[in-house]
Amino acid sequence: MTDNEVSRSTTRVRFPRISPRAYEHPADRGAMAGLRAIPGVSEVLKAVSGLFSERGERLLALASAIRVGEKQYPKIHQLVVECAETLDLDVVPKVFIERNPVANAMTVGIDEPFIVLTTGLVEALDTESLRFVIGHEMGHVLSGHAILRTLLLRLLHLQMTIAFIPAGALALRAAIAALREWFRKAELTCDRAGLLCAQDPAAALRTHVYLAGGTDLTQIDIPSFLQQAKEYEEVDDIRDSIHKLRSVEGMSHPFAVVRAAQLQKWAASEEYRAILAGTYARRDDDNPSAAFTDDLRSAAKSYKDSFNDSSDPIFKIFNGVGEAMSDAAGKVFSKFGNRPDPNGNTTTDA
Repeated sequence: MTDNEVSRSTTRVRFPRISPRAYEHPADRGAMAGLRAIPGVSEVLKAVSGLFSERGERLLALASAIRVGEKQYPKIHQLVVECAETLDLDVVPKVFIERNPVANAMTVGIDEPFIVLTTGLVEALDTESLRFVIGHEMGHVLSGHAILRTLLLRLLHLQMTIAFIPAGALALRAAIAALREWFRKAELTCDRAGLLCAQDPAAALRTHVYLAGGTDLTQIDIPSFLQQAKEYEEVDDIRDSIHKLRSVEGMSHPFAVVRAAQLQKWAASEEYRAILAGTYARRDDDNPSAAFTDDLRSAAKSYKDSFNDSSDPIFKIFNGVGEAMSDAAGKVFSKFGNRPDPNGNTTTDA
């Protein structure tokens, strides 16, 4: 953190009782809706995860990293408290600074989530960019992402133990691919949470520029940087599409340039402005079962819009196949649904 002082902003908006559904990416919202709507699933996953390393990870952080507080990293502590207040978290998560030159941040744990920031990240970012990162991690806490993330890690471990069984390995690979796709969307969700905490799109953009390789912002042209994302999305050679799929399959995060473009688009949206104005879903009004269908529909629409808006040839193939199958299914069902009755009249099944 390069700034000397952290000033408490009197203009930064807070969001009392904000629900994570207010800012979740539609695809992330669909996955989390499924988890929240099925009775007992969260409890089972928490119980299973509790058998593993959460307590050990907490003890390891306590013994090997510096715990942020009023007397240790007090300026970062102030950012932590302000981010928790902005998102109205019931409990302020503990934060640790870990000696590691690789710029990274992570949220660990389910029952008592805590945040780990590396020295590489803290030393590289300015105050408001660090506020964005801390807000991003607070978003993981509020959304309950640790449950599915823990499941993903367990499945990755299990995959290594049964890789010699082809059928099992293929089934696991499909589940892992689905969870990784969800986790990449969860990162887009938490970028939005980070922006709600920072309320400064430029600070968020500086973070993404740094993660992409920017060491001196005076040497970076922002329009050119964002143009890279447009060029990446608009490839017109199917060979490039296949390379993109292969590159993304094993990743836990979207590419930094793509994240930057996605968040800047959301920062310019009416949805973001409405939240700042106080119009947003609140936790007290959440009804997971009632919202389940709407959230899944929203997720499906998100993917469909992505396919429709993309010039990527493999997306066009998938979209075309999907539409052809839908048309064929519609014709089949119409034949069964509209048939003459014994008197020659057309009837429609209810």
